[in-house]
Amino acid sequence: MPRLRVYIACSLDGFIAGPDGDLSWLPQPSGDEAPGQEDDFGYADFISGVGALLMGRTTYDAVRAMGIPWPYERSVVVATHRPLDDAPAGVSAAAGDIGALVETAARRAGGKDVYIDGGALIRQALDAGLVDEMCVTVIPVILGAGHPLFAGVARRQTLSLVAQRALPGGLVQLTYRLP
Repeated sequence: MPRLRVYIACSLDGFIAGPDGDLSWLPQPSGDEAPGQEDDFGYADFISGVGALLMGRTTYDAVRAMGIPWPYERSVVVATHRPLDDAPAGVSAAAGDIGALVETAARRAGGKDVYIDGGALIRQALDAGLVDEMCVTVIPVILGAGHPLFAGVARRQTLSLVAQRALPGGLVQLTYRLP
């Protein structure tokens, strides 16, 4: 079975989006970087090992609302009970419990890892003991309210730190393995 991995940013107070899904607090490229010199915070290396994404409907809708070309060139499974109108190629809807959703994404991953994205799905996968690795980039901003990353997990989670990295702008990237 492929690994189930999280790669996400959160505010210092643990939110992945502000009220009403606001993402304006996330750092944007400054535009001053030389071509090819942008720091992608390890995302290119991470995504190269991913064969499929399992994404929550709220996350899917947020990405679609950004007005950018669909950024994923791999299979994407969206956890939803509603139809996906005009979904990009490779995107499909699925419903079921977290175990069934992860199995669906794993079948589509072609032996590579599964990237899980979306607060509610991540919390469900943590509670089910399915997450193998989490890379969390902490952004130095306190939002005070919004969509939480971890608030609401049903059980305590014990993590093992495997990497830490200070990034430009005061960001800190933490990579954990789960038992």
